[in-house]
Amino acid sequence: MNSETVERQSSAMDLTTVEVRCTGHVRRVVGEPALPYAFEGNTLRDFLDAFFQEYDVGDMLIAETEADATTEGWAPEIADLPGDWAKNPEGEQTRCYARVAVNGEFNEHLDGLDTELETGDRIGLLYPFIFCC
Repeated sequence: MNSETVERQSSAMDLTTVEVRCTGHVRRVVGEPALPYAFEGNTLRDFLDAFFQEYDVGDMLIAETEADATTEGWAPEIADLPGDWAKNPEGEQTRCYARVAVNGEFNEHLDGLDTELETGDRIGLLYPFIFCC
């Protein structure tokens, strides 16, 4: 085998192919409700970096600041919530009413943007996450 063949095979082995599902505004921009997507790497961060370079939906989904990630709610804030509550670090959170899911689980319930992906995983890019009225 020549070095070009080995390099091509090595590159192909580093690709992960996932099924992307899009809702709302993301679907409008991407143009499809579902599509397979191959990218180099194996984390959600790798996927999002590659996907956002090809499709201009990053600003819809990822919040730059804590203020972009939260909204005022109608329920009072409770200081001691039951259970374990964790969120992604600032700059890695989703915007209000947007979510990124891996196999049906929101990324903040997994390892955030460091969640490892395997070929065949389903990625949901949801915006808006909810719709009312």
